[in-house]
Amino acid sequence: MEKVTTLFLKIAVILLGVPILVLCIFLVPELGNVAGELLPKFAFFKYWVYIVFYGSTIPFYFALYQAFKLLRYIDKNKAFSDLSVIALKKIKYCAITIACLHVLVLPLFYVFAELDDAPGVIFVGLVVPFASMVIAVFAAVLQKLLKEAIDIKSENDLTV
Repeated sequence: MEKVTTLFLKIAVILLGVPILVLCIFLVPELGNVAGELLPKFAFFKYWVYIVFYGSTIPFYFALYQAFKLLRYIDKNKAFSDLSVIALKKIKYCAITIACLHVLVLPLFYVFAELDDAPGVIFVGLVVPFASMVIAVFAAVLQKLLKEAIDIKSENDLTV
């Protein structure tokens, strides 16, 4: 039963990467072009969009890889090991990096909201940083709990 669950989660992790790849191929160049057209005085924003969005895919895919490794540790009955703690720590740092990179693009969302007279666009820009910070906090809590469980397990192993 456990193998089926981790297999399902592994497939879900792989499928999470596909939409981001599609967005990077089709949506990011379009966003960059729109930023260049709306702000002709600030044409460098086009490259800023490319740097931030393409740059944030690196920690995203690294975090997916760490999640995949974590699922393999569960399959090998090594869930309560320091390797799992390290993987969770890396996921936490990746989520923080993604949030910080997307906060750098928020002024561009503000400009879009001003030009379109749609203040809701700013909230759309806040979705990715907020979700990334939620993931970072969740990974930090899991990391701490796992570390404490490992410590308790090692104390019990030494006692017996």
